[in-house]
Amino acid sequence: MPSISTFYGIVIYMYWADHPPPHIHAIYGGEEALIEIASGRIIAGALSRRTLRLVREWIGLRQPELLENWRRAENFVQLERIPGLGDADPDQDS
Repeated sequence: MPSISTFYGIVIYMYWADHPPPHIHAIYGGEEALIEIASGRIIAGALSRRTLRLVREWIGLRQPELLENWRRAENFVQLERIPGLGDADPDQDS
């Protein structure tokens, strides 16, 4: 399961050829949850309120990249790293 982003100690993973709906796996300490990309809804597992808030904020900022990675994963194509919260976006001018 490739790691696609890390921020504030939260690690985000995505499986190749995973089951729908499009989702990510978020892990922080001993917590883990599957979170739907479209809605930010927890599909399985649990995260603290603070961690879930950060992950949902990140999903909102990165939804197009996440959905593109989901399409790549469906086709077993290498996934792209996605900047985390607070990381500089290489496509934006400083």
